[in-house]
Amino acid sequence: MADKLIIFDTTLRDGEQSPGASMTRDEKLRIARQLERLKVDVIEAGFAASSNGDFECIKAIADAVRGSSICSLARANDRDIARAAEALKNAERARIHIFLATSALHMEKKLRMTPDQVYEQAQQAVRFARNLAADIEFSPEDGYRSDVDFLCRVLEAVIQAGATTINVPDTVGYAIPELYGDFIRTLRERIPNSDKAIWSVHCHNDLGMAVANSLAGVKIGGARQVECTINGLGERAGNCSLEEVVMAVKTRQDYFGLELGIDTRHILATSRLVSQTTGFVVQPNKAVVGANAFAHTSGIHQDGVLKARDTYEIMRAEDVGWSANKIVLGKLSGRNAFKQRLQELNVHMESESEINSAFARFKELADRKNEIFDEDIVALINEESIAHVRDAYSFVSLSQHSETGERPQASIVFTANGQEVRSSSEGNGPVDASLKAIEAHVKSGAEMVLYSVNAISGSTESQGEVTVRLQNNGRIVNGVGADPDIVVASAKAYLSALNKLQSKVDRVVAQGWP
Repeated sequence: MADKLIIFDTTLRDGEQSPGASMTRDEKLRIARQLERLKVDVIEAGFAASSNGDFECIKAIADAVRGSSICSLARANDRDIARAAEALKNAERARIHIFLATSALHMEKKLRMTPDQVYEQAQQAVRFARNLAADIEFSPEDGYRSDVDFLCRVLEAVIQAGATTINVPDTVGYAIPELYGDFIRTLRERIPNSDKAIWSVHCHNDLGMAVANSLAGVKIGGARQVECTINGLGERAGNCSLEEVVMAVKTRQDYFGLELGIDTRHILATSRLVSQTTGFVVQPNKAVVGANAFAHTSGIHQDGVLKARDTYEIMRAEDVGWSANKIVLGKLSGRNAFKQRLQELNVHMESESEINSAFARFKELADRKNEIFDEDIVALINEESIAHVRDAYSFVSLSQHSETGERPQASIVFTANGQEVRSSSEGNGPVDASLKAIEAHVKSGAEMVLYSVNAISGSTESQGEVTVRLQNNGRIVNGVGADPDIVVASAKAYLSALNKLQSKVDRVVAQGWP
């Protein structure tokens, strides 16, 4: 494995801990299947012992995915580990990921355990897990801020007990690249049996250096696994970004000298699926997957690119999933052209009936706007996939009136548990009136903590993508809606968020593991 960099994706576990990013079982399964197409080596599907909902998600992914190892997080106790093993029992390749804090601060203030107690519990947990699975990963939480002597002692013991991967987390994003790389190298040099395990890095982005720290851990420290998320999703400032690490290693193979199993052509489709599912918008200047990642405005740059692309582009847009096809789709485009564009965008649909349904929605959209951009198609496909899930609330139609000097009014028709209902309200604007009309009937009592609008493409007839984040009884959910009419998109997003509040998903975030 010395020349292969293992990509461990934790979008479905660590990424989901972003406030409002919790996903339903079906959403997690869709993303897991897309990660499989991306050829991610390991998918951390969740934390089985945290809730029945997470257990069922991991089980469903373990049943469905065959191209990647499936992993569940577990605290260092028999109950958590047994629960993880049960969720993973149908996985073709299963991994149990055990964590236990090792920094003095965490042991004293959070665990209230002595170093000797932590040492013993870590060994016992790994030993117990090896009776249930062959692939065991151990993470000393807050490892980077741990005493080096104590950390060496613990990690030597867990490798002896059967851990096959050792992950050293920068849990709070405190590391500096050179220092973090040296830290990993020191551990590997000082621990006698370090060659018996694969070394991994897991960095958070609090100081904006998660990717740099991870790459330093690989190049300087000799790590051969990177733990990351799509779009850098994660709580606080997020996690190490998968697409950035992958393309850095691929583009600078002359420096890293490592092979990757990732099919990079699926990066963009995966990024958009995660963004649309969670409602976390990708900023335009985001590396690799941002809308401006391969855009050139400067005349000098444009001239250079036209003469030779590599004058200003260090990687090809097509290699990460951007389409080089300049054919514009519209209302006269046929089904074959639509299918061809799906293939170019690396968008996968499960059946011909889903393609037919999506094509019908494409035609409806084409009647409303002249040109259909790739971003429109991806949003449409994601919405189509979500539409197959039976929801408590579903949008039907909306009318609103807004005039200067008059209070806006809105009337909306939507289904509630299969029954069509109508509701009206006034508001400070057409969006406010529309959402108040919904709430007048639903009476959820939820507080809106975020309302965000993003133009899917660049013109005034662009589809608007709206994210609504609601909070109720300590639970935070995101809803996303897309439509050329921003008021309609807002109503769809609000109903989507209400559906998540109504769902039976039972999730508890792992205590002390950010």
